[in-house]
Amino acid sequence: MISYLLNLVLRIVAALPLAVTQCFGGFLGYIAYLTSSKYRGLFRTNYAQALQANQLQPQYLKAIPGSGMLLSDSLWIWHNPQQALVLAEVTNWRLVAEAIDEGNGLIMLCPHLGGFEIIPRILANHFPATILYRPARQKWLNNVIESWRAYPNMHFVPTNLHGVRQMVRALSRGEAIGILPDQVPSGGEGMWVPFFGRYAYTTTLPARLAGRKHIPVVLFSAQRKGLGQGWLIHAERLPAFAENTSVAATELNLALEKIILRAPNQYIWAYNRFKHPSGAELPPTQ
Repeated sequence: MISYLLNLVLRIVAALPLAVTQCFGGFLGYIAYLTSSKYRGLFRTNYAQALQANQLQPQYLKAIPGSGMLLSDSLWIWHNPQQALVLAEVTNWRLVAEAIDEGNGLIMLCPHLGGFEIIPRILANHFPATILYRPARQKWLNNVIESWRAYPNMHFVPTNLHGVRQMVRALSRGEAIGILPDQVPSGGEGMWVPFFGRYAYTTTLPARLAGRKHIPVVLFSAQRKGLGQGWLIHAERLPAFAENTSVAATELNLALEKIILRAPNQYIWAYNRFKHPSGAELPPTQ
């Protein structure tokens, strides 16, 4: 019953105009910040350190609701995919088309920023896309998310060996795959490298998949243009990763930092990016 009611409420919110849904998300961002000390602690520490390390002044009154809007943007995009595509302005699609035309597939990287859920739908309108995701721990929540996320030409696979194999097959067919590069991987599947001045356990999967075939890797962002105005999609093709795994992970984080700092008030700062996953070695001394 609880899952049914929650699903109903979310669908009602997602059916509202985008600007109203985003205001709801911003409100939730403030509620989470004010009522959860854990959320607030992670948010303040991650946000302040990242900005101050880059000589930028934190803007909490913009960043707190901006973080909450990640949820509302996702809900609205899932519920209104065609309307969302109309509101997505892609600045350099030719770069993406040229990469996929090489015939080796495409590795799509989408950090948790702005309306990031629109990006795989844009690609899926042109060619098949296999997206790596981590299932929710609660079965009912996972069922809700999977039903909402469904979209033609998009195939979701879990973050395990079976999912990785499916992604390799997709690349061999010349298709696109999608990875959330700022998500903490499971122990044994990452490296401790700097991210905004602190060691973060970072995925090595993009570099391993790109491998010797030099599969193109494109980093995307979906910056929110304004309340109810949609998103500006930017794509940047990354240079070939270094063969050294640690160097490659460092290169990935540097690229992420650069794209996040273009719209720092729209990033998911309350995510525990610097946690120690079970099974991973201890991080180096800071």
